[in-house]
Amino acid sequence: MRCAKPGADPQPCFDKCRAMAYEGEDGRAAGAASAPTGGPRVMRIKFGCRFHLDLPQPTPMIALLSAHYSRAGDLERPDYVVTTPSVPLTAYRDGFGNWCTKLVAPAGAFSIGSSGVLHDTGAPDPVPPDLPQTPVEALPEDTLTYLLGSRYCDTDLLSDEAWRLFEAVPSGSRRVQAICDFAHRHVTFGYEHARATRTASQTYAEGRGVCRDFTHLAVTLCRCMNIPARYCTGYLGDIGVPPPYPPGDFSAWMEVYLGGAWWVFDPRNNASMPRIGRVLVARGRDAADVPLIHSFGQNTLTGFEVWTEETA
Repeated sequence: MRCAKPGADPQPCFDKCRAMAYEGEDGRAAGAASAPTGGPRVMRIKFGCRFHLDLPQPTPMIALLSAHYSRAGDLERPDYVVTTPSVPLTAYRDGFGNWCTKLVAPAGAFSIGSSGVLHDTGAPDPVPPDLPQTPVEALPEDTLTYLLGSRYCDTDLLSDEAWRLFEAVPSGSRRVQAICDFAHRHVTFGYEHARATRTASQTYAEGRGVCRDFTHLAVTLCRCMNIPARYCTGYLGDIGVPPPYPPGDFSAWMEVYLGGAWWVFDPRNNASMPRIGRVLVARGRDAADVPLIHSFGQNTLTGFEVWTEETA
């Protein structure tokens, strides 16, 4: 598969790899994925990824593959980015607080990845209580950017529909859960439905997509209802989920600001099956802010591995 446009987000290509496999700041709060830090640690999670690329020429890249700094205290060791062949790496934090790695990949075969072991409570996603919605005028200033439209969250096109669907639902956490329920029912999941350019309004119109599309739609509907919502990406394995298991993959979910804190909501998996062992990698306004690999040139994805599993 080929991510041919400079700067293209390769995630949909990874999703299509998964389809073929099938077929062949801190923001920490009670409900945040970073909550295990400092609590009882009863589970060790081995996680990592490896991407194999072929490049026609030396190509600058930015990779977001390391666990979010809010989970740093849970790591047994740093999950450094490793490349083959080795190239100089520069690490930095972006404007959203995510760990990023800057590099220039050489022409030819190239692989990049990271791995680590992380301690976790083993508790499922917390179910938010009946939390109130904070009025816009009382919101902290650093949450306001998550009320605005963004590249894939076209609030201007979905605002009227959001109010039609959810105005009668009690505000706060019940309204957010109603939005997640709607996205979960409305969108049909399938790796074959992955498309790099699909916006929230297109997901709403087409009724299909992958986890990032579920999340973009729910984030957008929340913002339309004046609820700050941010896009999250990271590892989410099948710990506690009955088999059969799909191939390993990255996942997308959202965090919503309610009752003075950020809470995890997952419109793809939804509340019917709270998940265990989320490993947050990055947060942003939408997927455009947090591509796993941002390539400033052509590349062909030749292989893709992701693992997340409980280990002794």
